[in-house]
Amino acid sequence: MSDVAPDQNVHRAIAELARRLHTAKDRSLDDVLNDVVDGAVQNVPGVESASISVTSGRAELKTEVATDELAVRHNEIQVKHGEGPCLAAAWDEPIVRVDDLDTETRWPAYVAEARDAIPYRAILSFRLYTAAETLGSLTMYSRAPGNFGEDVEEIGAIFAAHAANAWIASERNIQFNSALASRDIIGQAKGMIMERFSIDAVQAFELLRRLSQDSNVKLVELATQLVETDHPTATD
Repeated sequence: MSDVAPDQNVHRAIAELARRLHTAKDRSLDDVLNDVVDGAVQNVPGVESASISVTSGRAELKTEVATDELAVRHNEIQVKHGEGPCLAAAWDEPIVRVDDLDTETRWPAYVAEARDAIPYRAILSFRLYTAAETLGSLTMYSRAPGNFGEDVEEIGAIFAAHAANAWIASERNIQFNSALASRDIIGQAKGMIMERFSIDAVQAFELLRRLSQDSNVKLVELATQLVETDHPTATD
């Protein structure tokens, strides 16, 4: 039998999850976010399901990842009525708690349908945000009313912080890889022009830049067209 207290186990699991999230540079955003929701179910006391949603407006909500279809259905109900805990967490309060959906009085249209459509009664939703913008919300569910104490709220807030950080890190990595790919394709196009017109790298880039401006085509798109025209991609 382990001598480690349950809360220590949880914090160790969170630390391991954080390490995995922040060192997985080559993984997709979906994989990273799935790690977050799976980690919430495995490590946060009382959590039976979890989801991460993105929002682009006060009544807009898109399920990014979820541990089951019921969580997806829950978000669809919120979108239908333009109200609910995930939307409230994204726009009104950083943490939104529903202790018992059967007795909840906020968001009456959402509650009336959600009570019949999903078995969850306790819901905790945490805002995912950076210093610059709101990304969406991380939501945890339990079938048992009143199943989330203050300790769960604290642990959930830690998960939400790691989710937001991992999200931003993943997007930055995607942008970085895209920038590298753009640089490579521009370099190929520049090399072709240098060879064809016997000019140096600076002159080749200036020619590319002028062509881009004159044709109103982005530099990387123009470079891609030139490379693919000269070296067409093999097709089956």
